[in-house]
Amino acid sequence: MKNAIFALLALLFVVSCGTSKTVVKRSIPTKTVAKTPDLKTLESNFSGKVNAQIQEVLKDAQKYLGAPYKYAGNTSAGFDCSGLVSKVFDENNTKLPRRSEDQSNTGKEINIRDAKPGDLVFFATAGGSKVSHVGIVHDIGNNGEVKFIHASTSKGVIISSLNERYWNKAYLFARRVL
Repeated sequence: MKNAIFALLALLFVVSCGTSKTVVKRSIPTKTVAKTPDLKTLESNFSGKVNAQIQEVLKDAQKYLGAPYKYAGNTSAGFDCSGLVSKVFDENNTKLPRRSEDQSNTGKEINIRDAKPGDLVFFATAGGSKVSHVGIVHDIGNNGEVKFIHASTSKGVIISSLNERYWNKAYLFARRVL
């Protein structure tokens, strides 16, 4: 019985926002900063300006910070990654598909250097090249650091950075839907 429960939990973790879309993995162009050799930064093209529609999307995403993770969840009682994204965009009159696989086909693909707040970032968290996670770009730092809001299986809705080794390694591509 314990083995069956463990297998079920492991399966749920692996496919939390899982999809079957195979994509070409792209590495994030980075450069090492001399003062802190472990920190990798992007040369971003972001102007620093965010329009009112994007500001509302980010405001709505931020109100869910701290919400717990829930498989297939799309309410403040609990979210999975694609549930958070679809809920936030729906609240802003932009209908997105529910599954991260389908979300990864929405809008247009952009270079991560061109990312701005409100864009979507996609990841292969189970290894390989299949989309299994999505987040909303929250901010681009002065050093090009891309921060994104997402529903983490372990910490719920949080803000993470592409500078974090785990996310940098899992990154696939970005898309603009607004």
